[in-house]
Amino acid sequence: MATVGLTATIHVSSPDLALTPTIRACPDVTVRVIPHSTTDVETGLFFFLVENPIEPFEAALDDDHTVAEWTLVEAADAGAVYRIRHPPEAKLVSPAALELGGLMLDAVSDGRGWVVRVQFTDREALSGLWEACESDGITFDLRRLFRHQPWGRSAPTTLTDAQRDALLAAYESGYFDEPRGISLAELADRLGISPTAVGGRVRRGTAELIEAVLVEGE
Repeated sequence: MATVGLTATIHVSSPDLALTPTIRACPDVTVRVIPHSTTDVETGLFFFLVENPIEPFEAALDDDHTVAEWTLVEAADAGAVYRIRHPPEAKLVSPAALELGGLMLDAVSDGRGWVVRVQFTDREALSGLWEACESDGITFDLRRLFRHQPWGRSAPTTLTDAQRDALLAAYESGYFDEPRGISLAELADRLGISPTAVGGRVRRGTAELIEAVLVEGE
């Protein structure tokens, strides 16, 4: 019998957690971990997409004790890609998650720490991550927990990253609540796009999810 898996959204924070000093020094800058085939947890080398970078960001990297070295890989108007190596003493969540059989889906800064999404096969593995964080002095706050079918069993979707980000932001901000916790204009301002664009992403993303989850194939 197949096991129903779990996807958890977790907020983690610690003064010694990787890049947290920089995140707290530049709270208006959004940092995302880039999944990459050459990312090596053993060496502490990671790639990050930095959105809305500001001039003090690189100075904050220089002062960050969780950063051993950094390299600007690519810069554009929308953001920049950095390759960062963490020293052995920097605290990381990904090694513990991987050891427990988890899959790190994404990680994004929120001005205080990291909001991460991790996929596990069961609650025991999730509890194991909580225990690992607690023993390492990392604050662990479970935000959301979803049950899903095992990998390979659920219907795939063609959600784009932009649609997924818009849907998650809308959900987390209370856009789908009654009464709504945020207006479309406010949501658009938060995402840095026009109300027309965010409305289209939410509608198309919702349609993709309905088709993948609720509509039965012929």
